[in-house]
Amino acid sequence: MSKTINLIKANASNPKVWIVAGITVAGILLLADTTRRRRRRKAIIIQRQDFGAFLERFDLIPFPQPPTPPAKLPLQGLTFAIKDIFDVKGYVTGFGNPDWRRTHEPSDKMALVLTALLQNGAKCVGKTVMDELAFGITGENKHYGTPINPKVQSNIPGGSSSGSAVAVAAEFVDFALGTDTIGCIRIPASFCGILGFRPSHRAVSTIGLFPHSQSLDTIGWFARDPSVLHRVGHVLLKVKAVEPKRERRLVFADDLFQLSKVTKQKTVYVVSKAIEKLSGYQPPQHINFSQYVASNVPSLKAFGQNSTNLQYGISALKALSSVMVSLQSYEFKTNHEEWVKNVKPRLGPEISHRVLAAINTKYENVKVLYKVGTEMRAALQSLLKDDGILVIPTIVDPPPKLNSMKDYSTEFHDRACAVLSIASMSGGCQACVPLGNDAGCPVSVSFVSYHGADKFLLDAVLDMYASLQDQVSIESKSAPLPDVNGNMDASQW
Repeated sequence: MSKTINLIKANASNPKVWIVAGITVAGILLLADTTRRRRRRKAIIIQRQDFGAFLERFDLIPFPQPPTPPAKLPLQGLTFAIKDIFDVKGYVTGFGNPDWRRTHEPSDKMALVLTALLQNGAKCVGKTVMDELAFGITGENKHYGTPINPKVQSNIPGGSSSGSAVAVAAEFVDFALGTDTIGCIRIPASFCGILGFRPSHRAVSTIGLFPHSQSLDTIGWFARDPSVLHRVGHVLLKVKAVEPKRERRLVFADDLFQLSKVTKQKTVYVVSKAIEKLSGYQPPQHINFSQYVASNVPSLKAFGQNSTNLQYGISALKALSSVMVSLQSYEFKTNHEEWVKNVKPRLGPEISHRVLAAINTKYENVKVLYKVGTEMRAALQSLLKDDGILVIPTIVDPPPKLNSMKDYSTEFHDRACAVLSIASMSGGCQACVPLGNDAGCPVSVSFVSYHGADKFLLDAVLDMYASLQDQVSIESKSAPLPDVNGNMDASQW
């Protein structure tokens, strides 16, 4: 390029020189554009090869064992991936954003959960893509690309633990770690048609995890196989291998299934018929859960909303989800306001909106946010006692199309948070179980239990899973049944 400039200076009056120079510059620009296109195509090819799930690949092999180990390790032979929110010694924890990665140093320690998994025989093969700063629920990331949902590629994978869910659903790993604050394990598990588990709050150590909102953050995991979900749970929760078996009592939240766009034949009916074939289950119960919350969480009255849908008790869950989002935003601001203001990170439009709203809001009467959580935990414990499992839809809408969230983001977010707030605000545990498909999209139901009932719930899922899948197969070949109570139209929300 410098030779061309010198030639022009020496022969400025010669028109042929200008022609040659123009051709040279055009050639250089064309070459640069071609190079960019090749890089972009290469990135797309790489993304398609791993469905865009991985941010970076590496191998962390299981820790060395004694020459004669006492028994086979519980996770021996299994591979897993981790969300880009966990510390890995020697790697930068990127938190889903290149500006965060740029302004932080490689970690000098290993997240405690990662150490536990390696000690028990599992091999880690890489870090996965996530929503920026763990603030989204769609799985979309403008910087690293959106992981492709293997079950329905034209639709979002759900987030913020999108890459981890996709890595499991696409069978690249046996299980994967993510985090769940307001649904970041449960949504992608549902949308990608796999198992997901959100443990009780603080049941799994968060040492070595970047905090988003400490009062809501949990470390969860995905799997395709219920036995793998169960084994990972035993390792991370450090539970006793054997406990006295007790009967299980399923409680169906009928009002929440009315919110769902999936017919109850594919959810409530499947679960009811499946447990009929199993021993150790009491007759199922049914409840209007929203009304139960309204009656048993008195501090919610401070967040009450006028509603024309009081017959469904929706106003209580809308208030509960409002408290959840406020608590998340308040704690995010406490943790990260200084960094956001100093760095001014480049963020996707939806994430930028939520981050700025969190940072710029003045929070008053914060104590009542925590009081709602305390009351919600007590209310769920009172309802379920030591044998109950609440049955709810994991999420009430199918996965939206890619790049469509700007059209109905608020409605989708609010409807999702209504059911997701139950476990988040009570601190309870929740297992998401796939139940086939509806209109081409995965269907999922969730089992929720009280804080500390993690082993009880994992055991129940392992016990029910085969019967549930058998019933799904039967229903897929059956004629549709009349949906007696109907579904609530989205416009009523």
